[in-house]
Amino acid sequence: MNADPPIPLPAALTGRSALLDGLRPVLGRRPSVVVITGEAGVGKSRLVRELLTRTRSSGTPALTARCRESDAPFPYAPLIEALSRCRPRPEDLPPVTGALRGLLPELADLLPPAPPPADDPRAGQHRVLRALCALTASLGRVVLAVEDLQWADGSTVAFLCAVVSDPPPDLGLVLTARGHTPPHTDTEGGDGLPFPLRPPAHVVVAERHLAPLSVAETGVMAAGLLGARAVPEEFAERLHRWTGGLPYVIEEVLREWPDSTTGVREPPLPASVRRVVVERLRHLPSDAWRVVAAAAVLGDPAPVHLLGAVAGLAEQETRRALTAALKEGVVRAGDGTYAFPYELARRAAYEAVAEPERPVLHLRAARALGRCTGPLPLVRVAEHYRCAGLRTQAVRCLEAAADRAARGGDAGTATDGYLDALRGGPSAVVRDRVALKLARVALNARTGPQVPAALREVLDQSSLGPGPSGEIRLLLGLLLRNQSGSGLEALEEIARAVPDLLAVSTGQAARALAIIAIPSLKGWPVGEHRRLLAEAERLLPRVDEEDLRTAVLANRATALALMGDPSAWGAVADLPEAITGEAAARVHANLAGAATALGHPERARAFQARAWQAVRTNQAPYLEAFVETTDMLAAFTSGRWAGLLERAERAEEQYQDVPDFHAEALLVCGLLRLHTKGQTDVARRLLDRAVGTTALDTGIVLTSAAAAVVRVHLAADRPAQAVQAVEGVLHHVRRTGAWVWATALAPPAVQALIRDGRDGEAHHLVAELADGIARRDAPAARAALLTCRALLTATDSPHAGAGGSDALHAAAADAWTALERPYEAAYVREAWGLRLLAAGAAGGRTVLHEAIAAYQDIDAVWDVLRCQRGLREHGQVTVRRPGALGYGDHLSPRERAVARLASLGLSNREIARELVLSHRTVEHHVARALRKLGVSSRTEIGSQLGP
Repeated sequence: MNADPPIPLPAALTGRSALLDGLRPVLGRRPSVVVITGEAGVGKSRLVRELLTRTRSSGTPALTARCRESDAPFPYAPLIEALSRCRPRPEDLPPVTGALRGLLPELADLLPPAPPPADDPRAGQHRVLRALCALTASLGRVVLAVEDLQWADGSTVAFLCAVVSDPPPDLGLVLTARGHTPPHTDTEGGDGLPFPLRPPAHVVVAERHLAPLSVAETGVMAAGLLGARAVPEEFAERLHRWTGGLPYVIEEVLREWPDSTTGVREPPLPASVRRVVVERLRHLPSDAWRVVAAAAVLGDPAPVHLLGAVAGLAEQETRRALTAALKEGVVRAGDGTYAFPYELARRAAYEAVAEPERPVLHLRAARALGRCTGPLPLVRVAEHYRCAGLRTQAVRCLEAAADRAARGGDAGTATDGYLDALRGGPSAVVRDRVALKLARVALNARTGPQVPAALREVLDQSSLGPGPSGEIRLLLGLLLRNQSGSGLEALEEIARAVPDLLAVSTGQAARALAIIAIPSLKGWPVGEHRRLLAEAERLLPRVDEEDLRTAVLANRATALALMGDPSAWGAVADLPEAITGEAAARVHANLAGAATALGHPERARAFQARAWQAVRTNQAPYLEAFVETTDMLAAFTSGRWAGLLERAERAEEQYQDVPDFHAEALLVCGLLRLHTKGQTDVARRLLDRAVGTTALDTGIVLTSAAAAVVRVHLAADRPAQAVQAVEGVLHHVRRTGAWVWATALAPPAVQALIRDGRDGEAHHLVAELADGIARRDAPAARAALLTCRALLTATDSPHAGAGGSDALHAAAADAWTALERPYEAAYVREAWGLRLLAAGAAGGRTVLHEAIAAYQDIDAVWDVLRCQRGLREHGQVTVRRPGALGYGDHLSPRERAVARLASLGLSNREIARELVLSHRTVEHHVARALRKLGVSSRTEIGSQLGP
């Protein structure tokens, strides 16, 4: 049976263009010999077929002979098969070719008469050899391709030796053979041709070894086969590992796995690939098969002594066995180790190991790995024990591996290890111990839903004492709060832990109370959080453990800061100087976020610097994400928008497994898409996702997202919808009493109510805000209150000369400037300037231009356009800044935005509302877009616009 794979039909010959371009001129010179080697499935036959196709296109005929594996091959079989398809001219055939009449009945009418039989059989054989050589020479300018010479019979080899040593003058000879390394054709029996290649000096020779495709080439080939523009780099890397970059294997895998790029699961093992591997295994001696089975069980590249230990062979026997396996191409050597050429080959070999033998080999592997020098590969040992049916030993190794990772600060690896240990079916004692370790380490890893599910399953067993039960429940609540998007559920879980914790540890109970004392917009009323904090403070004097005392003090400082309590900074001063590591990163990131929200920029920077310093000394992905998103929010608030969108988009992609961090990244993406790009539809989708993603929200996401949506509706003159957009978040603020977090929301909410003719509600809202932030240390909220009062006063006193209104606007703008919030300062000046213009008062144009300049400084393009429209509506002419670049025949960003909305079917008036432009400006943009895109109607725009 032929163990080489059948020839597939790939969509494109990937990675071989340069090779083809180099070989074609070689075949153009005669006589010439081309030798192509490479392992099975690497694409030798496809390359030859493409090469012969190009040769035929130039008018040169080509014949193909394929050697086939056989226990009793017929002499000259591949040559006879190829030559039977030729049509030589009788006059060119010498008499000796008559000896081929019996072998080539298809040419009987062309061949000379058969010579009389030879007396000596050897003479007869030699006559046939001479006849084949003569027939080949008579064909003139021809290419003869002989493939798979590793299976060539002796007679075919003799023919090729004769032809190569004295080739016909017009012959081009192409030879392929399986070889796992570049050929050494001057010796017989090497990894390549089965005979020495020693042509005369005048013969043109080219020897090429086909290597497997690279990762990049694998990706290109996969994309072509899947009909995609490209495949993810990560997928290309996995596909290369599974297939070894062999085109045949790549095709077979993707043929059976067309949805391969949608997940990370392992590919199926194609039956055709299994057959190829199994055929090679059948040729191995028994010892070689034992070593190959050991390699299949071990999985990773292994040295001789390890393979011998698993196979049960001595070193010399193992080396001889490896030599046989290497010759068949079953394994590859590299850096003193041996492994399968690709993962699917290993799987096929593993499946060929008899099932009763597998546990024995796995047990040998576990014990052999345990004797290795250097760090013990605990995870690999655990897997071998599991496959050997020894669950207790497997769980012990997994727990030890996770312990080692936890000691090294690798929380993610430790979490995975403890989860695997729990899945291994440990005893009750081990299960409870591992669950507690898992709960402790998972807080600093970015985990999925599997961790809470595993902890709940352990809690449901009711085998834990009050101490472990309470601690696990506490840590489960923290996981739910921080990472799983289950806000109220998390608070309730922690509250349920308090009674158990009180029974065994005052410190743990105080810690739990201090944690749930931290307020949130989706949580309980602030008064309830204050009560819980008071309970924690009452227990604090009885807490002796330094780490628990520090945790309580840290959460106390965070809770007070988020509430805007003036005593918060004193609580920060009470924190131990020795607080370091993960605890330092967590508390200072919390305090930085609170300081930013409250309006203490200098404090926020100091806390943020300490948080970054702590994160850089610890491998805690969760905390790194925490500090990064906190930093992004501070950057947005302070108007440091350059490069922030790209940074936020990276965070949005990376932090999808931690709801609150993902929500904050989505929020920043949405706000920047709105203000810097004017992409209102994109921005609203991102903001909606942020609102739906956030778990508890300490006053950032819900309020900022709602404020942005309100501004979009107001810019499009939809005040009623603006009021609707704010009602849900105002309900959260009123329910919790967290008015210090209404900073971003209150001014646009007041503006929406006024624009909708609901002045009374606007006054009531401002009174609620004033009462809610009284006696709070919240400078940003006080600036928001000043802004709201300025808006109300402007409504009450619309006439020019209303000095109180001007003074309030100026005071509000100055307050925002002092807090390093340029956007809010510009927003106040915009409202002020528009009020003055509406009243016909002097200075309105100047104030509005100040707002425009401030918006331009932070690249708030959408807001600049809104201000410019306001100037136009009041009869003011805007002057562009000099030096604007032209776009020629290319669409400008604004033209592209208008064209995209037009392609979606929006009218000019609808586009004007969405992009804050005048109707006439939209008309001009649409006309220019049609001209530049070369289309005549709006319905044709989409096909020409591109991504």
